[in-house]
Formats: sequence, C-alpha cells, structure tokens
Amino acid sequence: MGMSDLSGLRFMKHAGGFTLLELMTAVTIVGILTTLAMPNYELSIKKSREGALKQALFVLRDVIDQYRADQGKYPQALTDLVAAGYLRSLPADPITRSSQTWQEIPDSTESGISDVHSGSPLVSISDGKSYNEW
Repeated sequence: MGMSDLSGLRFMKHAGGFTLLELMTAVTIVGILTTLAMPNYELSIKKSREGALKQALFVLRDVIDQYRADQGKYPQALTDLVAAGYLRSLPADPITRSSQTWQEIPDSTESGISDVHSGSPLVSISDGKSYNEW
C-alpha cells in the first residue's frame, strides 16, 4: 500500500458520523423553527374553517330560499332539504365537524325554518363574533 492509500483510510475512520454536539444543534434549530411555525399553521387552519363555514351557510341559506320559492313554505327541518333533493346530504359544520349541530332558526311569521347558524359557541378570529351569530 502506498502512502496515498493510508491517508484515505485515515479519512474514512474519522468520517463515521455526527458528533453529539452537531446532533443537539440540529435538533435545537428544528425545535425553534417548529415553535415559530405552529401559531401560523393553527391560524391558517382556523381561517380556512371560517371560510368553509361561510360557504356552507351561504349554500344552506340559498337552498332554504329555493325550497321556499318552489314549495311555497319553509322546510320544517334541514333534513327536508335532503329528502326533497335540494341537497345530496347535509354538510358538516366545519367548526363543530358535525352535521347534527346546525341551529335551525324558525321563521317569525310562518312555520318552518328560514335561517341556519353554526352550533359552535366559539368566537371567530376574523370579527370577534360567536360562530352561532353568523
């Protein structure tokens, strides 16, 4: 073996892995980045759920109005909209993640429901109102 072969072996002996200090530094940096990113991630999730709630409320209210225009009366329950074919299925409330928590608001002059609200008592981050007031 020549001198150049021995220097290559010596290099390979010392290139076996990371030191404990290097691993601790990498883990610390990843931890700091995660700590900084989590609030932004949670905020974006809440904003997307609020957007989905606004869309679901718009669709439900529109379908209630269509039912009223076609049938001459408001539906007695949201399930009537599904039974009559206006909706394939009742959407889930994006905040409560359930289709059973919608608040059905009765009409003040006619029988039946004329409006719908979320069943969540949580407060919106966008306007400070409770979701069940939207």
